[in-house]
Amino acid sequence: MDIKSVIKNLHPLEIKVLLKYTSKDELTSEKLQKELDYKEGHANQAFSWLSGKELLKEIRRTPHTYFEITDMGRTMAKTGTVEERMVKFLKDNGAHTMPEIAAGIGLEQKDVGSAFGPLVKEGVLAMNAEKKVEYTGKDLPARITITSELIKKACTAENGQLNKDDLSAAEVEAMNGLAKKRGATDAPFKMIERETVFFKLVEGFEKVRDELKKAGITGNEIGEITPKMLATGEWKNGTFRGYNIAIPPARIIPGRTNPYVQFLESVKDKLVSLGFQEFDGPLVETEFWNGDALFMPQFHAARDIHDVYRLKNPTHAKAIEEPYLSNVKAVHENGGNTGSRGWNYCFDNEFTRRLILRSQGTVLSAHQLHKAEVPGKYFGIARCFRYDKVDATHLSDFYQTEGIIAGNDVTLRDLLGMLEMFAVEIAGATEVKYVPGYFPFTEPSIEVHIKHPVLGWFELGGSGIFRPEVTKAMGLDCPVLAWGIGIDRMALMALGLNDLRQLFCEDIEQVRLRKAKF
Repeated sequence: MDIKSVIKNLHPLEIKVLLKYTSKDELTSEKLQKELDYKEGHANQAFSWLSGKELLKEIRRTPHTYFEITDMGRTMAKTGTVEERMVKFLKDNGAHTMPEIAAGIGLEQKDVGSAFGPLVKEGVLAMNAEKKVEYTGKDLPARITITSELIKKACTAENGQLNKDDLSAAEVEAMNGLAKKRGATDAPFKMIERETVFFKLVEGFEKVRDELKKAGITGNEIGEITPKMLATGEWKNGTFRGYNIAIPPARIIPGRTNPYVQFLESVKDKLVSLGFQEFDGPLVETEFWNGDALFMPQFHAARDIHDVYRLKNPTHAKAIEEPYLSNVKAVHENGGNTGSRGWNYCFDNEFTRRLILRSQGTVLSAHQLHKAEVPGKYFGIARCFRYDKVDATHLSDFYQTEGIIAGNDVTLRDLLGMLEMFAVEIAGATEVKYVPGYFPFTEPSIEVHIKHPVLGWFELGGSGIFRPEVTKAMGLDCPVLAWGIGIDRMALMALGLNDLRQLFCEDIEQVRLRKAKF
C-alpha cells in the first residue's frame, strides 16, 4: 500500500473515521451520525470510499422490518376502521345494500366489499333475503381492536414507525393483513425493510492513521473558500485540503443511440414486418378502460393486481363513451348479451370515471377492440405506472409491449407461437416454460417464463384469449388473442444485463449491446 498516495485521495469524511475509531470498533451509519454528526448519506459515502481503499470491511448485516403509518392510517385514527364504520352505520340505520353503505360512510364500493367478506365469515355481518347487509349483533373480532390500537400507537411513535421486533405475535399477525410493501395508499401501514450493516476497520489501517497524525491532517481542512472567508480573512489562518492534480480527467464519450431505445425500435420493426399495425393511447386513463372494460369487478380483490396512481386535478373524466359504458355496465351487473352471469353487483358510474395513470398496457387493447378489423393484428409499446418495490426485475415506471390478434380461426397454438417468438427470437432466451395463470379478462390465461443466467426464472409476461365479456361489450364477436409482455425484461435478457435499473442508469457505456441480434 502506497500510504502517501492513499492519504492524498482521502476525503474529510474518511479522515475523521480513521482518526476516531480503532479496528475493534463496530461501525454503523447510526453510530457515525450520533458521534461524528454525519448525515446518513455522508456515513454511507465514508463506508463506501474506505471499503474501496481496503481500509474497511463489512462484518455482518442485521435485517429489520418497520411498519410506517400512511395517510390512510392517520385518517382511520380519526374516523375509525372501515369495519368499525360499517358496523356503526348498520347499527344506526339498519340493513342496507353495499352501494348504500359505501355512500353512507363516504367510501368506495371496493373498500366496503373488501371489508364485507371477512366480517361475514366471522359472523358479524350477513346478507339477508333482500340482498341487504345487516348487523348480526356479534362483537367485532379481536383483529379490529388490535388494528385500532396499532394505528393509535403508530400515530404517537417517532416517524410514525413501529418496529416489528417490538410487537406481539397477535399484533404481527394483524399487521400482516394491514401493511403493504408497495404503494400502500389503500392500506393503513407501509412495510419498510431495512438492514443495519456493521463495518470494522481492517488491521493495518493504523499506518494510514499514524501518517495522518504525523502530517497534522484532521479532516477539518478547508476544501472550499466562501465569500465570508474572503471578507473576514478567515482563510489566512486555516489549513487547506490537498488535491491530487495528477489524476486523469474523466473520459468524454461522444453521443450514440441509447441501446434501450435501439432495442425498442427493433421490437417495433419485428412486429411491423409480421403485419401488425401499431396503436397508442394517453398515459392518463379512466378506471373504465384500465379495468372495467377488461371485466375487472370494481369491488373484487383482482382489482388490486393493478395498484394505480390517481390524479389530484382533475379527479374524474366528464363522461365515458357510449354505448361502451352501458354495455360494460350490463356485463358487470348481469352478463349482458355474453351468456355470462356477470359479477352481480351495482356498477358504480362515478368510480368508472376516475382518472389514473394507466397501470397496464392491456388498456390499449381494450381501446382497440371496438375499432379492430377481422382479421386484424395490432400492437403497442405502452409506458405503465404501478406501485412496485423496485428491484432487479421490477420498476414502478416500466414498458410493456401489448398486442391482439382478432380472427375467426385463431387458436391457442397461434398464441403460444407468438410467446415463443418474444422469448426466443427477441429476448434471446434458451430456456422457456409456459405456466397457467389467472387474469379476469382472459380464459385460458398463460404466463411465459424465461431463465436468466444470473437471476434465474422470472415471468416475461401474461397472455390469453379475451373472454366474451370483454370482446362482445365492444361489439366484437370472434376469438381475440392477447398478450402483455414486459419489454424491459426482454431487454434485460437480450442486452446481457442483470438488473433492470441498468437500462436507465447514467453510465450508458455499461449498457452497450452484448447479445442483442439487431
